Amino acid sequence: MRLPFRRLDIPDDVEAAIQPRLYLILILGVLALAYVIAFGIENNKQRAVHFVFATASVSQAWLILISLAVGVILGVALSQLHRHRQRRRQTQQTA
Repeated sequence: MRLPFRRLDIPDDVEAAIQPRLYLILILGVLALAYVIAFGIENNKQRAVHFVFATASVSQAWLILISLAVGVILGVALSQLHRHRQRRRQTQQTA
C-alpha cells in the first residue's frame, strides 16, 4: 500500500481550494480546545464517588470524561462483537 505524498507541482486552483479547509480545521480545533478548557474550569468541583469497598473524591470534569471514555470503549467493543458474530453466521450459512 503506497502512502500518498504531497506533490510540489499542485495547481493553484487546487491549492486555493485546500486553504479554506485548512483554516476551517484550525478554527474548529481552537474552538474545541477553548471548550475543553472552559469545561474543565466550570466543572472543577469535587464529588464523592462511592464504590462497593471505598469512596473517592474526584473532580466532576474527570468523572464526566472518564464516564464518556468508558461508554465509547464499550460501544466500540459491543459493535465489534456484533459484527464478528454476524460474519460468523454468514460464513456458517454459506458453508
